[in-house]
Amino acid sequence: MRAELAAIVGPEHVTADPPPHYLRDATEARGLQGHADVLVLPGDAEEVAAVLAWCYERGVPLTPRGGGTGFAGGAVPQGGVLLSLERLRRVRSLEPQRWRMEVEAGVTTADVRRLAREHGLLFPPDPGAAEQSQIGGNIATNAGGPHAFKYGVTGHWVTGLEVAMAPGELVRVGGPVRKDVAGYDLRSLLVGSEGTLGVICSAWLRLLPAPEATLPVVAAYASVAAGCAAIERVLAAGLVPAALEYLDAGTLAAAAASFPGGLPDGCELLVLAEADGSRAEAARVAGELAEVLAEGALAVERPDPAALWRWRDGVSIAVTTRRGGKVSEDIVVPLERLGEAIERTVEIGRRHGLEACSWGHAGDGNLHSTFLVPAAEAERAEPAAAELFELALELGGSISGEHGVGAVKRAHQRGPLHLHAAIKAALDPKGLLNPRKKLPDDIAPPAAG
Repeated sequence: MRAELAAIVGPEHVTADPPPHYLRDATEARGLQGHADVLVLPGDAEEVAAVLAWCYERGVPLTPRGGGTGFAGGAVPQGGVLLSLERLRRVRSLEPQRWRMEVEAGVTTADVRRLAREHGLLFPPDPGAAEQSQIGGNIATNAGGPHAFKYGVTGHWVTGLEVAMAPGELVRVGGPVRKDVAGYDLRSLLVGSEGTLGVICSAWLRLLPAPEATLPVVAAYASVAAGCAAIERVLAAGLVPAALEYLDAGTLAAAAASFPGGLPDGCELLVLAEADGSRAEAARVAGELAEVLAEGALAVERPDPAALWRWRDGVSIAVTTRRGGKVSEDIVVPLERLGEAIERTVEIGRRHGLEACSWGHAGDGNLHSTFLVPAAEAERAEPAAAELFELALELGGSISGEHGVGAVKRAHQRGPLHLHAAIKAALDPKGLLNPRKKLPDDIAPPAAG
């Protein structure tokens, strides 16, 4: 196996004993560890397609891997070939005057955003771990982030893809065009498919002129109900903040000490909004946000943007250190059920003897519902997580808003799964692409290996 794959990518880019860090992702604390017969690092899209063709000819499973920052085990291999895309790092084109770029799958989120910023442009998607996460993985999971409320998730900014598909064909869908309805929307089908339908090799990305100003507004509330009512008033007022976040009391217990400027006593829900645009537009929207959020608030503040987002970026770490570990899920519910989901997350934790909290993207109804548990005892939280998924479905929501399904949540999938299975069977008839991910075993095609 190693010799034949070395003939495709070069002997220095094939490892018969993959290092342990390639066999896990951010679910490591939950005991999710994979295995692979060989690690392969192709250097371009043609080599990716050739490796896939080799696997398909021999019935060998293939798992694509980006930066390994996922929270659903989507890149954890289940035998066969582990295909790391880290060497696909070329920026194929950058056209600032046309607000677009084409990059390969291994380019990091931070580099995409930096390149855009250096030319006065913005690539809005901002999922976490920007220095490690890769654009191919972000597209494969359709990753979100705090600014998805105004700007949408990653897929909204993808106009074209180059994908290696079974049995080893390099396919291009879309491109630099902004509109294309000539056929079925294969681009949208592949976005969020988590490597189960094809391996994303490169992407055309749409950009925007960067806003002149970003002005945050933060409001503290004495109850979940008061804070959620304020969030709904923002939408009812016709305001479109760039971000609309929340943090509950349990989250603040872990993170409030470092909040810039401090928080008032009795804060049970913190709402974080941000206005952006021209200086005049940002100032106007920030003023209107402050006015709407002031109703029923303990306090309304306008902190320094850089300090606030540094704090927000550290919230997950602060929560983790409180008990030495955590199990965090990304359920999503209709906005009007957000308050109920926040409170019932805590109730679920209490029933299972776990401290629980949540924070997340309030405007999207996207909660990072979290159970605090030492890393060595993470399995204690699994029954609570399963109950949380049922809660999301009960409230009319979904088991994942932005992290994907991967290996962690596939048994909890609902909906017209026979249609999903038909798509999988049509595009991956041997079931070799990222097996045992996305779909339950009794729905997906038999996985080889």
